[in-house]
Amino acid sequence: MKRKYILYFLFLSSLFVSCSNETKTGRPVDALPGIFPDYAGVTIPPNVAPLNFHLTQPAEKAQLTLSFNKIKLIVNARNGAFRIPPSEWKALLTTATGESIRATISVRKDKEWLTYAPFVFHVSHEPMDSYLAYRLIEPGYELWDKMGIYQRNLEDYSETPIMENKLTEFNCMNCHSFCMQNPDKMLFHMRQKNAGTYLIDGDRIEKLNTKTDQTISALVYPSWHPSGKYVAFSVNETNQAFHMNHRNRIEVFDRSSDVVVYDVEKHEIVTAPSLFSKDRFETFPTFSPDGKTLFFCSAEAQPMPEEFEKVRYSLCRIAFDPDSRTFGHQVDTLYNATADSARSVSFPRVSPDGNYLLFTLSEYGNFSIWHRDADLYIADLKTNRIHPLSAANSNETESYHSWSSNSRWIAFSSRRIDGLYTRPYFVYVDTAGQASKPFLLPQQDSRFYDRFMKSYNIPEFITGPVKPQARRLASFARKDKGTDIRFAGK
Repeated sequence: MKRKYILYFLFLSSLFVSCSNETKTGRPVDALPGIFPDYAGVTIPPNVAPLNFHLTQPAEKAQLTLSFNKIKLIVNARNGAFRIPPSEWKALLTTATGESIRATISVRKDKEWLTYAPFVFHVSHEPMDSYLAYRLIEPGYELWDKMGIYQRNLEDYSETPIMENKLTEFNCMNCHSFCMQNPDKMLFHMRQKNAGTYLIDGDRIEKLNTKTDQTISALVYPSWHPSGKYVAFSVNETNQAFHMNHRNRIEVFDRSSDVVVYDVEKHEIVTAPSLFSKDRFETFPTFSPDGKTLFFCSAEAQPMPEEFEKVRYSLCRIAFDPDSRTFGHQVDTLYNATADSARSVSFPRVSPDGNYLLFTLSEYGNFSIWHRDADLYIADLKTNRIHPLSAANSNETESYHSWSSNSRWIAFSSRRIDGLYTRPYFVYVDTAGQASKPFLLPQQDSRFYDRFMKSYNIPEFITGPVKPQARRLASFARKDKGTDIRFAGK
C-alpha cells in the first residue's frame, strides 16, 4: 500500500512539472506559431485523444494555454513539445462540445516572452468511430519483410495487432474490410504462403480458395453488402512498372479486370455482362448502404502497359437485387472519364446515410496511391453534383478513404508531409458535403512521424476493437485447406 502511494505521488509530481497555473504573457506577435502537426483551426470530434504537437522553431521555454469560458488548461513545453494531460483534455472537450477551444502559445526567446496570435480547435457535436484499422508496411516497391494489420484506439494512443505476418511465415496480407464498420465481421487476404481469403464472423473463421476457372485471378478489392450475405470483389491481373523520367515514381496497372459478387452462404460468385467484359476494365466495387446499388469503376480496355496514360475510369452504378442475386440491365454513369479534360476515378465509397459518395480523381489509371495529383472528390447522390473536397486536398497524394458510421467523419491516407509515406488524416464533413481542415492522427510523442518508417495503408473506421485472436488465426491458416468457391451455375 505504501508503494502505491509513492507511485501516485510521483505521478502527480510529474504532472505538475508539465502543467502550471501561472500564465505566461509577453509582447504580442501578430502571427501564428509554427507547430507540427498543424492543428491550428481544425475541427475535431469530442472523443479524440489529445492533439499533442511541438514548435517548429527553437525557444528557451514555451507554454500552451487552452481555454473555454472560465476553464483554463496550461501546459509547459518540454524540449519544445506539448503533451496535453488526457483526463483534463477529455473534460475540456466534453465541456466545449459544439464550441471552440482557444489555444494560445507564449515562448521565451533571448530572455523575452512573446505571445503569438491564438488559434482554435472546433469541437464537433458528432463523435467519430472509436477505432481505426490499417496495414503498416514499408513504402517500398518490390521488397518488404514485416507487415501487419493493426487497430488504433482513437480515444487514446493504444495500438494492437489484428494480424501480423511474423505469425504466418512473413507472407503478404492485404485488403482488410469490415461489414458496416463492424469489428466482429471482417475479411482480409493472405497471399503466397497460407494463401486464401479469410472471413471472420465473431469466433468463426473461414478460409476461402477464391480462384475459379472462369475468373482471371483470386478475389481482390472487397466491399461488403450491408446484410453481410454478400461481398463484391474485383478480380485483377495487376502489374507493376517503374518510370525512368516521370512525375510519379511507380506505375501499378491492370491488364484486365472484372467485378463479381460473392455469396457468403452458398460459396458462389455471380456477375453480369456489364461487370465482366473483355472490352472494359471493371474494378473497385462498392455497395450502397441499402444494398440495392453496386457502384464500380469502368474504363475502356487499352493495350498495357503501352497505353497506360490513356486508361481513364468512369464512375458507374448498376442495380442489384439481393433476394435474387441479379443485376439491372442499365448502367448509369455518374462521372464520365471520356469527356474532355476528364480524369480517372478510383476508390468510390458511399456514406452510411446514403447521401454522398467519396472517390479519388487522378490524371489516369486506377492505382492512385502513387499519383501525386490524386485528390478527393465528393458526389451528392441526390443531385449528382460533384465537387472537390478542397479543404482535405494537398499538393501530394490523397488516396484511400473510409467513412465513420455516422457519415460525418472521413479517414484518408495522404503523402502530404514528405511525398513518401502515407499517414492517416481525419476530416469532418457537414450535411452539405463540405469539409473542414483535416488533422493528422495524433500521437503521444508529436515527433513520432519523424522516425516511424512505415506507411499506413487502407485506413478503415470500425466501431470498436477487433477481438484478439491472431495466434488462433495463424494456426487455422496453416492447417486448414480452405473451401473452394465456384462460379454460379458451373
